[in-house]
Amino acid sequence: MDLLIQVGLIELAIAALLGWAMVIREEKPAWLTRIGIVAPHRVRQVHLDYVMMGLISIAVGLAIPDIPDLAAGLLIFGTFMNPLLFVPPAFSKEVDQKLWYRSLSVFSFLTMSVALVWAAIIGPG
Repeated sequence: MDLLIQVGLIELAIAALLGWAMVIREEKPAWLTRIGIVAPHRVRQVHLDYVMMGLISIAVGLAIPDIPDLAAGLLIFGTFMNPLLFVPPAFSKEVDQKLWYRSLSVFSFLTMSVALVWAAIIGPG
Protein backbone atom coordinates (compact mmCIF):
# COMPACT_ATOMS: atom_id res chain seq x y z
CA MET A 1 0.00 0.00 0.00
CA ASP A 2 1.47 3.31 -1.08
CA LEU A 3 0.02 5.05 2.00
CA LEU A 4 2.03 2.82 4.35
CA ILE A 5 5.21 3.58 2.41
CA GLN A 6 4.47 7.31 2.53
CA VAL A 7 3.77 7.13 6.27
CA GLY A 8 7.01 5.22 6.79
CA LEU A 9 8.95 7.87 4.91
CA ILE A 10 7.32 10.57 7.05
CA GLU A 11 8.27 8.64 10.19
CA LEU A 12 11.87 8.40 8.97
CA ALA A 13 11.83 12.15 8.28
CA ILE A 14 10.60 12.77 11.84
CA ALA A 15 13.41 10.56 13.12
CA ALA A 16 15.92 12.52 11.06
CA LEU A 17 14.67 15.80 12.48
CA LEU A 18 14.81 14.35 15.98
CA GLY A 19 18.49 13.79 15.31
CA TRP A 20 18.84 17.51 16.04
CA ALA A 21 17.28 16.92 19.46
CA MET A 22 19.94 14.25 19.99
CA VAL A 23 22.62 16.83 19.23
CA ILE A 24 21.03 19.26 21.68
CA ARG A 25 20.83 16.49 24.27
CA GLU A 26 24.59 16.03 24.02
CA GLU A 27 25.79 19.57 23.35
CA LYS A 28 23.31 21.77 25.23
CA PRO A 29 21.44 19.57 27.76
CA ALA A 30 20.39 22.66 29.74
CA TRP A 31 18.14 23.63 26.83
CA LEU A 32 16.11 20.46 27.38
CA THR A 33 15.91 21.10 31.10
CA ARG A 34 14.75 24.65 30.40
CA ILE A 35 11.75 23.38 28.43
CA GLY A 36 10.82 20.94 31.21
CA ILE A 37 12.40 17.67 30.13
CA VAL A 38 13.23 15.64 33.23
CA ALA A 39 14.28 12.43 31.46
CA PRO A 40 16.50 13.35 28.47
CA HIS A 41 17.11 9.69 27.56
CA ARG A 42 13.52 9.64 26.29
CA VAL A 43 14.64 11.86 23.40
CA ARG A 44 16.78 9.00 22.10
CA GLN A 45 13.90 6.55 22.58
CA VAL A 46 11.53 8.67 20.49
CA HIS A 47 14.21 9.10 17.80
CA LEU A 48 15.05 5.39 17.56
CA ASP A 49 11.44 4.27 17.76
CA TYR A 50 10.49 6.49 14.82
CA VAL A 51 13.34 4.93 12.83
CA MET A 52 12.05 1.45 13.62
CA MET A 53 8.40 2.29 13.06
CA GLY A 54 9.20 3.97 9.73
CA LEU A 55 11.05 0.88 8.55
CA ILE A 56 8.17 -1.35 9.67
CA SER A 57 5.65 0.77 7.77
CA ILE A 58 7.74 0.74 4.61
CA ALA A 59 8.44 -2.99 4.83
CA VAL A 60 4.78 -3.92 5.29
CA GLY A 61 3.70 -1.48 2.56
CA LEU A 62 6.17 -3.04 0.12
CA ALA A 63 5.53 -6.65 1.13
CA ILE A 64 1.74 -6.41 1.15
CA PRO A 65 0.68 -3.66 -1.25
CA ASP A 66 -2.97 -4.75 -1.05
CA ILE A 67 -3.19 -4.90 2.75
CA PRO A 68 -6.75 -4.29 3.98
CA ASP A 69 -7.48 -0.69 4.88
CA LEU A 70 -8.31 -1.57 8.49
CA ALA A 71 -4.99 -3.37 8.98
CA ALA A 72 -3.16 -0.43 7.40
CA GLY A 73 -5.04 2.03 9.62
CA LEU A 74 -4.19 0.06 12.76
CA LEU A 75 -0.56 -0.08 11.70
CA ILE A 76 -0.41 3.63 10.93
CA PHE A 77 -1.95 4.51 14.29
CA GLY A 78 0.46 2.22 16.14
CA THR A 79 3.59 3.30 14.31
CA PHE A 80 2.83 6.95 14.96
CA MET A 81 1.61 6.57 18.53
CA ASN A 82 4.21 4.17 19.93
CA PRO A 83 7.12 6.61 19.59
CA LEU A 84 4.97 9.46 20.92
CA LEU A 85 4.40 7.46 24.10
CA PHE A 86 8.00 8.26 25.08
CA VAL A 87 7.26 12.01 25.08
CA PRO A 88 5.09 12.36 28.21
CA PRO A 89 7.60 10.47 30.40
CA ALA A 90 10.29 12.87 29.17
CA PHE A 91 8.39 15.63 30.96
CA SER A 92 6.99 13.70 33.94
CA LYS A 93 8.38 10.66 35.71
CA GLU A 94 4.94 9.88 37.16
CA VAL A 95 2.89 9.94 33.94
CA ASP A 96 3.28 6.20 33.39
CA GLN A 97 1.05 5.65 36.42
CA LYS A 98 -1.82 7.70 34.97
CA LEU A 99 -4.83 5.79 33.65
CA TRP A 100 -5.02 7.78 30.40
CA TYR A 101 -1.36 7.04 29.64
CA ARG A 102 -1.58 3.36 30.49
CA SER A 103 -4.81 2.98 28.47
CA LEU A 104 -3.34 4.72 25.44
CA SER A 105 -0.20 2.58 25.69
CA VAL A 106 -2.18 -0.65 25.81
CA PHE A 107 -4.38 0.46 22.91
CA SER A 108 -1.37 1.49 20.82
CA PHE A 109 0.48 -1.77 21.43
CA LEU A 110 -2.71 -3.70 20.74
CA THR A 111 -3.15 -1.99 17.36
CA MET A 112 0.44 -2.82 16.41
CA SER A 113 0.04 -6.42 17.51
CA VAL A 114 -3.21 -6.93 15.61
CA ALA A 115 -1.91 -5.20 12.47
CA LEU A 116 1.38 -7.08 12.34
CA VAL A 117 -0.14 -10.48 13.09
CA TRP A 118 -2.77 -9.76 10.44
CA ALA A 119 -0.02 -8.82 7.98
CA ALA A 120 1.90 -12.00 8.81
CA ILE A 121 -1.20 -14.11 8.18
CA ILE A 122 -1.94 -12.37 4.87
CA GLY A 123 1.66 -12.49 3.74
CA PRO A 124 2.90 -11.21 0.40
CA GLY A 125 0.23 -11.40 -2.27
